[in-house]
Amino acid sequence: MSDKTFHDYMRAYSDDHQHPINKLCHMIGIPMIVGSLPLIPTVPPVGVGLFTVGWGFQFVGHIFEGKKPSFTKDLKYLAIGPIWVTVEWVELITGKKLYEIEESVASHA
Repeated sequence: MSDKTFHDYMRAYSDDHQHPINKLCHMIGIPMIVGSLPLIPTVPPVGVGLFTVGWGFQFVGHIFEGKKPSFTKDLKYLAIGPIWVTVEWVELITGKKLYEIEESVASHA
């Protein structure tokens, strides 16, 4: 079992998403993926289309980043991604820092 904290996951996710094009692709693609989930069973063509295009944005972004998607290391990143993108959008829209990624105590030991 992992002893990673929420902050560890957020920090690692942020580290894997530094390239501006990758960040932009995620800020578009992840909301498309999340929005597609309730549509897949109710309006399949729209839901599947959004899901597919959203994942396309993700993988294109990682080409620019030069790193594999974080979820290939740990599936928990599939839940961290939408949280990270929500924080990024709120900070962009409000111009205020919502979340500061903390250094872990272990990284200083």
